[in-house]
Amino acid sequence: MKAALQNYHARMQRVLDYIDRHLDDDMDLETVSGVAAFSKFHFHRQFTATFGLSVHRYVQLARMKRASHRLAYRDAQSVTEIAMDAGYDAPDAFARAFRQRFGQSPSSFRKSPEWEPWLAAFGPLDNARSKRMQKNFTTDDVTIRYVPPTPVAIIEHRGDPTTLGATIQRFIAWRTAAGLHPRTNPTFNVWRSERHPASPADYSVDLCVGTDQPIAANGDEIKAGEIPGGRCAVLRVVGNTDNLEPAALYLYRDWLPLSGEETRDFPIYCQRLSFFPEVPEHEAVAELFLPLK
Repeated sequence: MKAALQNYHARMQRVLDYIDRHLDDDMDLETVSGVAAFSKFHFHRQFTATFGLSVHRYVQLARMKRASHRLAYRDAQSVTEIAMDAGYDAPDAFARAFRQRFGQSPSSFRKSPEWEPWLAAFGPLDNARSKRMQKNFTTDDVTIRYVPPTPVAIIEHRGDPTTLGATIQRFIAWRTAAGLHPRTNPTFNVWRSERHPASPADYSVDLCVGTDQPIAANGDEIKAGEIPGGRCAVLRVVGNTDNLEPAALYLYRDWLPLSGEETRDFPIYCQRLSFFPEVPEHEAVAELFLPLK
């Protein structure tokens, strides 16, 4: 039974990956069901039963998530181009759908996003991708690596995690102005609190970009720091890198007690190697680092 269930989930995962790769295409039920080799007469109900939302709704949300990321974090595309890529024939139709879902127009969201309704709107999508199709890690997925010390520029986020998007916007704007592109300067997140602390005000994460250049004066926001060198347990995560908590839990709960290793006095952190929406969401890659003695 377990093998059959794993096979079933693998076929469904192929569907999610296909949708992510073909968000710009028209996707009919026969094509999508064929990806998983399911009967088109039953696939709609199978998909809804597995993920808690219909194929059409899933595709809508996936397209809208990509569109909202491009609006908030990328300036290269116009609102009209983003609307067309999201499957809308006219910017007005996109604007109506966007406002209905997020309570803001696309232009207003681009200037000053309201992140709390944004997070709520994508709850069903995130649930479908993570909770219902959880990735299982094994000891073979973990390697021990010596990491050299890395000087970094840091923007600290302190406080409610629902406002993290605004900090990410400032981080991207600063690194772009400083010429620190992700292809040449690595991106790190250093977690200094739990993902869901008892009080949201206690949430704490550092957004970092690797650079050995002097950090130009920028008020108190940009700080110079270092990710210290040393041994680390490294776990590579592909897809759904928005939520690395399951991978972190595996390292702490399963891998660490069996390894005989001891942690070093530095927080768990990740390096983001490829980013959504530059790549389809299931192809985003991050490596999680657990510092060891």
